[in-house]
Amino acid sequence: MSSRDPTRSMWAESLALLEQAESMRRQCFELRRQGTGGPTWEPPVDVYETARELMLVIALPGVPADAVKVVIDGGTISVQGQRAIPAPGSAAVHRLEIPYGRFERRIDLRPGMYEIVRRELSDGCLFLTLKKHA
Repeated sequence: MSSRDPTRSMWAESLALLEQAESMRRQCFELRRQGTGGPTWEPPVDVYETARELMLVIALPGVPADAVKVVIDGGTISVQGQRAIPAPGSAAVHRLEIPYGRFERRIDLRPGMYEIVRRELSDGCLFLTLKKHA
């Protein structure tokens, strides 16, 4: 008869969850190979829905409003643009964790017609409000 230590099992589960979270972070935030012509990162998005509207909050740190293009095409909304790498001058770069380069994020929408009624870039986030049409 073997005795099973529950703390070992909990520790193993915790490590597995941390590994999964790190994998998701790499998928969303790490740069893909430059030079492929495609986007190098995907910004994270929060989506909220009411009976009449769909609200999206897209994290775009350091991206100017004129560098962002938003397109609704069929059942998908696409947010794309570019974040330039900051020019540190003569400073040595010790860490670059905020992604830069071309980005694109596609979000599938529920069936229906949508109109962008609010578009605001504030505090490093793009706020979009889409009005639902029947």
